[in-house]
Amino acid sequence: MKKLKQLLQQIDGKSYKGYKQIQGSYSFSSYQLKIDYVQGDPFAAPSKIRILVPNDAKTILPEWKETKKRKIYSEDAIARKVAEVLHKGRSDVKGSGKSGMVAIDRPQQEILERTAVSIDGSNTTVCLTVGLPANGRRINGKEADKLFFTVLPNVIKESVFAITDQEIWEFVHLADQHDAILAKMKEEELISFIADGSILPRSSGISDRPMKDAVRFQSPEENRITIHVPHRDQPLTGMGIKRGIVLIVGGGYHGKSTLLNAMERGVYPHIKGDGREYVITDPSAVKVRAEDGRQVTNVDISPFIKNLPGGVDTTRFSTENASGSTSQAANVIEALEAGTNTLLIDEDTSATNFMIRDERMQELVVQEKEPITPFIDKISSLRDELKVSTILVMGGSGDYFQVADDVIMMDHYVPFNVTNKAKNIAQAYPGERKQLDGRFGDLPSRYYTHTSIKPHKGKKEKIQAKSRTSILMGTTEISLTDVEQLVDASQTRMIADLLMHLHKNGVLKKRQPLSMLLDEIEEQFDKEGLASVAPFKNQHPGELARPRRFEIAAALNRIRTAKVDDIR
Repeated sequence: MKKLKQLLQQIDGKSYKGYKQIQGSYSFSSYQLKIDYVQGDPFAAPSKIRILVPNDAKTILPEWKETKKRKIYSEDAIARKVAEVLHKGRSDVKGSGKSGMVAIDRPQQEILERTAVSIDGSNTTVCLTVGLPANGRRINGKEADKLFFTVLPNVIKESVFAITDQEIWEFVHLADQHDAILAKMKEEELISFIADGSILPRSSGISDRPMKDAVRFQSPEENRITIHVPHRDQPLTGMGIKRGIVLIVGGGYHGKSTLLNAMERGVYPHIKGDGREYVITDPSAVKVRAEDGRQVTNVDISPFIKNLPGGVDTTRFSTENASGSTSQAANVIEALEAGTNTLLIDEDTSATNFMIRDERMQELVVQEKEPITPFIDKISSLRDELKVSTILVMGGSGDYFQVADDVIMMDHYVPFNVTNKAKNIAQAYPGERKQLDGRFGDLPSRYYTHTSIKPHKGKKEKIQAKSRTSILMGTTEISLTDVEQLVDASQTRMIADLLMHLHKNGVLKKRQPLSMLLDEIEEQFDKEGLASVAPFKNQHPGELARPRRFEIAAALNRIRTAKVDDIR
């Protein structure tokens, strides 16, 4: 502590690069400060520090980390408290550039495994980024003194030391409740549960907070189930969606896509008060859509598309500019390859000719001239052969009534089970479209070669997340704009660091199937933590949050320099 004060006095007024001298570890009265990375310029990316609070200064109860889920939720609670304090109180440290900035990787509505706060071992570790104060491009030692000896101690005092046991217990209890719901879903073979009273609409297109005065969700009686969860006086009731083919129908603006959106985000747990905290979906569920213009590399889309003009081989299909139908076919196959058990599809973001082809079009364009086998002809084999369920928003074709196991109609944001009525309509008005070969076929087994990842930019190697939807790998952009279940920029940063880790450690040289690679990555995260792929091991791990295997696969599948071979 005294040493840091002396250093700041010595370097005051010197060139900004002099801040490099303060890198190191310092003991304060109630915590240890580690300055891991010092920015080279006041306008550059901010410096990275860690604050380690020992358990004898701030007690961490063993029960809070008794299970992995409890530990993640407890860390999330502390991270939110730090973020709340930083948001409320602006630093009065003055200077140029990012001087005085203090930030943490702030959680949003979802509870994700993060590196921002860790309660491992005997410490609570808080990772922060700070802007070291400057006058122009010279060190402002007095303001730096204020940052380290006034601002940061106050932040830790008002967050880590101020958070109550009850606040953390609320998160721990929520973890137990989410575990209980998932256990019940497995027992009842459910792919989604939406609790009565949930608030599904969001406040706006740019906010994930719940909409005020929204119609609260109420389950149809036919789908209502009861789940006894711990730490609640009353059991939860809500809509349970069983495995199989489920249609969500209804008029425009009646809440179909809102319900599906809640389900697709339900693969992640949500905080109490979000309105969706008891909306839980099969964690392996993947939203698939058409994605015009995406890269596709050596994907077997033949279950859906064959006999393309020019003799293009669709068992090893590649293109730099996929159409709506070929991109959606590839997205389905890639999701299956990564291990999904549930597909989520909205007709609004689908290619029409991929989803349906009615009898009139079949008569005009005969099968010999139509390479596409529409999804409706494969949806049953997905369920029966591969045990993969589908939840589908469909407002434009009643042909799906015949294959559906359950039909939910949204009417003024209220769901009704209309399965019997839909089946009666299908019988009363039988379609005359020809049913094509419904057998799905074998799933591909592909591996990425080591040369797929090319991080070189001149003599340097760099892979960096530019936003939630974009990674710059060397000179190549990986666009994740249409990967809709990638919900946090910190997940994208994690994927960027992972790609560099795969490259530097030669992981892809093993030539193992993508599914095995994803298994290995998840096992490493579980055993060694997210920081195990960060560029600075045993230091500040960066602002990282855990992505699912499906979003990792999505990034690999969108690398335009990818080299992919089959294991046959």
